Amino acid sequence: MVKPGGNTSDRLHIGVAAAVEERILSGALAVGSRLPSESEIAREFGISTRSAREAMQVLETKGLVRRRHGERAEVVRDDFGAFVDSLARTVRSRFAAEPSYLVQLMDVRRMFEVEAAGNLAGSDAETLAGLDQAVGQMAEAVTAKSFPDYAEADAAFHLALVRAVGNEILTTFYENLYGLITEIIRLTVRVPSKPMLDGLAEHRQMLACLRQGGAAAARKIVAEHVDQSKSYLQLALGDLARRKTEA
Repeated sequence: MVKPGGNTSDRLHIGVAAAVEERILSGALAVGSRLPSESEIAREFGISTRSAREAMQVLETKGLVRRRHGERAEVVRDDFGAFVDSLARTVRSRFAAEPSYLVQLMDVRRMFEVEAAGNLAGSDAETLAGLDQAVGQMAEAVTAKSFPDYAEADAAFHLALVRAVGNEILTTFYENLYGLITEIIRLTVRVPSKPMLDGLAEHRQMLACLRQGGAAAARKIVAEHVDQSKSYLQLALGDLARRKTEA
């Protein structure tokens, strides 16, 4: 039996909540399963039913369980990926209501990608293979004069940049926002009208900088690229607002 920590009775529920949370995140308690009743939890941990109820409230606040009147608590989330997925859906709904939030997403993207670039500076060819492949796809799109393929390859480059770090949590966050980031890239590479060939050259420069090493230089070139994209996005949103006003 896992005993909760804490020295005072009013803190016992924190230890119980932590113990049950560990069971959920480890998979011992699967999504859809029912927790024991509050009285059973109280007996297991040697606490009052009030403390057991408070522990369930903590888990409900974290989104790990759902409680309905007259029923035992149900496990509704068991892993970090599901949490981030629900977060991404929330973010999407906010963006749908207020497009200016997309600018804030660019700030988040900058944090991810700039630090990723710093970590990857001087990496070997195998680590950077995904970025190299994306640049190749961009070159093919330029030759074919296919803007949709170019935009997809552009987005793939930035996803490969984050994935190459090898941090699963960072990658999970970025992948859940990837659809939005792809949509932003499609928009920003058109505003102003920048030739695809120039964009290809920028990505080749970023890749070359990563290969050559130097964390400061790698961070700088990626930061400049994302900042430029952010300024294009702001122009696009401004143009959209003007069109709505004139309509």
